[in-house]
This record gives sequence, C-alpha cells and structure tokens, in this order.
Amino acid sequence: MKLPSLAAAAVLSVLLAGAPRPAAAQLVLYCSVLNEWCTLAVQEFERKTAIKVTMTAKGSGETITQIRAEAANPRADIWWGGTGDPHLAAAEADLTVPYRSPMNDQLHPWAIKQWEQSGQKTVGIYAGALGFTYNTELLAKKKLSEPKCWADLVKPEFRDEVQISNPSSSGTAYTALATLIQLWGEDKAFDYLKQLHRNVNQYTRSGPAPVRNAARGETTVGVIFLHDAVAEAAAGFPLKAVPPCEGTGYEIGSMSIIKGARNLDNARKWYDWSLSAEAQNLAKQAKSFQVPSNKAASAPPGSPRLEDIKLIDYDFKKYGSSVERKRVVERWEKEVGTLPK
Repeated sequence: MKLPSLAAAAVLSVLLAGAPRPAAAQLVLYCSVLNEWCTLAVQEFERKTAIKVTMTAKGSGETITQIRAEAANPRADIWWGGTGDPHLAAAEADLTVPYRSPMNDQLHPWAIKQWEQSGQKTVGIYAGALGFTYNTELLAKKKLSEPKCWADLVKPEFRDEVQISNPSSSGTAYTALATLIQLWGEDKAFDYLKQLHRNVNQYTRSGPAPVRNAARGETTVGVIFLHDAVAEAAAGFPLKAVPPCEGTGYEIGSMSIIKGARNLDNARKWYDWSLSAEAQNLAKQAKSFQVPSNKAASAPPGSPRLEDIKLIDYDFKKYGSSVERKRVVERWEKEVGTLPK
C-alpha cells in the first residue's frame, strides 16, 4: 500500500479542516409546567438521548401568544405542558401538526380524547382539577371563616385577601373563567367576577404564582390548580387545598409539535418519551402532583383524586376554540380587568 505524499496529506488535512462539521443534535422546547419539572425532564431526556435541549419556561397563555407571533418563522419545535385549552386553540389555528405516537395505547381515555378532538395535534400528558387554596395560619390570624365554595371568595371579609392569575397570560385563569361560565352561565359568571375583583389584591401573570404567594404569606387565598397547592403543602407550607362545593373545571395538560419545527425528528422523540411511564414518573421527583396520562405511571401520594372532586362536564372543544377564548378574555379585560379597586 502506497502512503500519500506529505504534500497530499497536507492538502487533505486542509480540506477536512474546512469541511462543515455535522450539526449537534438539538431540540427547542417551550415548557409550561413548573420550572422544577421542566428542568428535570430536560436533564433526563438529554441523558437518555444525547439530544441537546434549549428550554424556555412560560405560562401557557404567554406561550401560545409567542407561538402565534413566531408562526412565519417558528423558533421552537415542541410545546410541553400547560392547560389544554390553548393547545386546542393552537391546533385550530394550524400552529401545530398531527402526530400519532406509538405510545397512544398506553394512555388514559381522557388523554386520547384530547388528541382526537384536536385533529391529532395535541395529546394529554396529565390532568388536574381547579380550585383554591388558603394559608391556614393567616386565616386563623385574621379570624376569617374557612372558604369552601366559590361563593365564599366574594364575601366582604375577604377584601384584598385573594389572588388569581390574569386570563390574558395564564391558562389557569382562563380555565377558571371558562369554568365559572359553564357553572352559572356567562352573565352570572361575569357578575361574580366583578364582585371577586373587589377582593383580589393582585392578578398575577402566571398560574402557579398565587399558590406560591399564599404559601409565603403574601396573600391568604389563591385560585389555582389543586395539585400546586398540594405540592406546596408537602414542602411544609401551611396550605389547604379546596375543591369548590359548587363544582369545578379541570385541565388536561397537553403537548403539541409546532408547525414548521426545524428539529421534527427530535420533537417526535421527546413526544414519545414524555408519554412513557418512566418519563411521567419524574413528576414525583419534581414534586408535581398531577394525574399522569400513562396508565402505568403513578401520581405521588397525596395527589388530588379526580374521582373525589365534583367536576363539571368541561367543554374542552368549545373553550379550546381560539375564537371563544379571544371573545371571553376580551370581555374579561373590558368588564373586569379595567375596574378600579
């Protein structure tokens, strides 16, 4: 075998040095669950696949706004977590794409129903009931009666004692808005929200913020998903989670692949992995107490049991419509958000 000349070897070396290197595997993820869960899931996915993930954590309301703004030049590949209504709205607006995962047969019916209603564009990854929480120490200190129903939150004794997020930016607050409309009818629900406004000390941008503020004594009551209150109570904070006596709505936390994803194959890998029991069991490590969609996964001890809560027949199709969402949020902004304190 004849060895190449030094000159030829030098030329070959220059050519190789100038050749483009293969791009590192990557995935751009928008995450709308608690940041601790986002971070843990990313770390585990990277460890298992060697795919580098760039993650941005934002509430579901803010995320769908960003996806809309980026539609002509999408920056992200997949949207993981957050309430199902904006995922359904994104599907309707053709901002996401269909995908049939081989993991579908391992999922609860409610997760598959979400997938079917969206035209196979979004799937349920967890479920959680809406309600409120209160700080037991503050309640006792201020000699307030224990709130058990939605109606209790508008009593004069709770003036400036309640926090709820803003439905313009938060999926949690939009779920609350849609829940109250379905409980009582739209006009009665807005009458209630105007009364509640007098007792609200802050409309937060993110859904979990009221529970964190209640845990730290910055508000007495927070309107939240019950699993977030259970998580803070498990961490030692003096909180009690309350499923409202009149009944309440619930979320199907969802996942969608963004239309125009630059890393489509990797997005599908994340999608399939995150539907596995192994991936969903990470929620327990992240102290997230939602009900997982994989039938073989298990919720942490103390998680709210959906069968023990008076749930309404939440109309995900109607309130996941982008037209309906825009209409009721705009009405809230006009009739409630602008009211003086």
